[in-house]
Amino acid sequence: MALSKEQVLAALQEVELPGGGNAVARDLLRALAVHEGVVRFVLEGAPQAELEASRPKLEAAVKALPGVASVTVIVPAGPPRGLGGAQQAPRAPAIGGHPTPQAGPQAVPGVTKIIAIGSGKGGVGKSTVSSNLAIALARAGKRVGLLDADIYGPSQPRMMGASKRPSSPDGQTILPLQAHGVTLMSVGLMLKEDEAVIWRGPMLMGAMQQMLFQVKWDEYGPLDVLLIDLPPGTGDVQLTLGQKTRLDGAIVVSTPQDVALLDAKKAVDMFRRLNVPLLGLIENMSTYICPNCGHEAHLFGHGGVEAEAKRQDLPFLGALPLDLEVRLSGDAGTPVAGGEGAAAQSYAALARHLSESGAV
Repeated sequence: MALSKEQVLAALQEVELPGGGNAVARDLLRALAVHEGVVRFVLEGAPQAELEASRPKLEAAVKALPGVASVTVIVPAGPPRGLGGAQQAPRAPAIGGHPTPQAGPQAVPGVTKIIAIGSGKGGVGKSTVSSNLAIALARAGKRVGLLDADIYGPSQPRMMGASKRPSSPDGQTILPLQAHGVTLMSVGLMLKEDEAVIWRGPMLMGAMQQMLFQVKWDEYGPLDVLLIDLPPGTGDVQLTLGQKTRLDGAIVVSTPQDVALLDAKKAVDMFRRLNVPLLGLIENMSTYICPNCGHEAHLFGHGGVEAEAKRQDLPFLGALPLDLEVRLSGDAGTPVAGGEGAAAQSYAALARHLSESGAV
């Protein structure tokens, strides 16, 4: 008989936690998924130290059940320390300022290919796609970098579970971090989590130049590909990248609804005007499967991005589901592409397609 959620819950109820009671009675479980012997859930709602101490006991209890192939227990990471922590911050150059003169688009040292991921519109899951695709490519054997170019709203430090501030050996070169096998850089790593960036366009453009050309992207080895998570819209950051950097391709992410597609079309037009090759379109939040009854619903419509790709004569790279695990894993700093399950398989298929097509 196949392993059930009820069996897993019963096993977890038998584990006494350091703070008393069990995880089920104290309502500490989130997004419990059981599929073909693969068990995955999130622990939250108690002090971080208690959750971390409880994780091995809970994993062991579930692994002891017959039919269990693997167990993944996610404990959400705490917020990044930023610049306001008690520890002395490592030396690093100031970010922002006017861009330096540059003769046309240039290659980024230590990087073979650069791919921009844009949307034209906020809220369509572009950053989620960027982080998960980076991890899926890394799991497929590629050496991957991820640049969070959303200066005003950087989210990759939280989504990638990175909290350390980048350092600099000389006050000029910036040493990036590494998380989940991906080399990472973001303005968010230089700031307190709730600190706003209030810059005009020139400072934005200067920051982009610094993060492209002053970061030692090959700190952990030369990169096969650098993914750039763009901010929404078609403004200063996108223009700076198109004019100052040799982009090898761009991917546009959209939900299927007409309102999102309006802005996705503008992103496609922008990349064409900047002479950036379009690798294709991705439909995010395409379907929702009810975890209780298995009913499939299309909350934002379905098929709109594929139809638009066909109309524009562009590749359709695939449809990604709307899944609670994707959100919880991103908030916890452990993107779902690093685990197992249907969502991880969707990103693995996307990574495989890009590799086989020669895009990365």
